Formats: sequence, structure tokens, C-alpha cells
Amino acid sequence: MTHLVEGDKAPEINARINGKNFSLSNLKGKKVVLYFYPKDNTPGCINEACNLRDSHNQFLEKGFEIIGVSPDSEESHEKFTKKHELPFPLIADTEKKIINDYGVWGEKNLYGKKSMGLLRTTFIIDENGKIEKIFKRVKTKEHSEQIFKALAIEE
Repeated sequence: MTHLVEGDKAPEINARINGKNFSLSNLKGKKVVLYFYPKDNTPGCINEACNLRDSHNQFLEKGFEIIGVSPDSEESHEKFTKKHELPFPLIADTEKKIINDYGVWGEKNLYGKKSMGLLRTTFIIDENGKIEKIFKRVKTKEHSEQIFKALAIEE
């Protein structure tokens, strides 16, 4: 498992989104909100995605792109995106390559039951591809506000 810290170079991402090739390096010069979430159409993931959706224009105005990643399939992402009118892309990482590169797969403890799974985490990547901030304790209903406050960005 990779243990990334703030200041590290963000691992490259090469994926397909909506049938098109995507590379994180193509976003050089822009800031990126790269958020990892466990599963489409689950309560916390809906709250987080819709909170980011509702602040999408503010992120764009501040020069940010938003990209979500989960181990769900492209088909699941298409349904999730359509159902919740998400204006940003979601990467289907069914092989967990990106998830492992970013070190967000690990032991979870839910109501005393331990299991392996995706650890909800958000990385803010700066214009030069370096990790500016890592959120390991994501407030799903207030994630945009959490990001803006931590980066001292006015909403």
C-alpha cells in the first residue's frame, strides 16, 4: 500500500471515462479534487457526490476539476451520474490500480466488524501535479465546504 503525503507527486492516472482516454497529466495547470468513494448509490456516497455537484460551479470558478473514483463499473457510474445529474467524471477502477496507487484500500471498521474496503479519501492536487492536501476524514454532506475552508478559499 502506498502512503502518500502532502507534497508528494500525485501518481499518474490513465483510465477510460465515458469511452474516452483520460490522463491526470492532461490536467496540468489546473487544480484537481480527486475523491475516492466506496460505492455508487449508497447514502454517504450520494451525499458526497451531490454536495460536490452543488458546488461544482464554484470549483470551476476557482480553477478546479473534480474527478471521482470508485471500484464500481462504468455501467454503474453511468447510472449514478445520470440519476444524480453529476457534472464531473467518475472513473471505474474495477482492477483497483488507481485505488492501490493512492493507498486508499485498507481495513475498515464498521460497527465493530472489520473488513477490507475503500477508505473514503480526497486528494487536492495542485497545478504542478503535487498533492496539496489530503482529506481522510471526509464530511460527506459538507465536503465542498470542508475543502474550501481547509484551502482558505472563499465560497
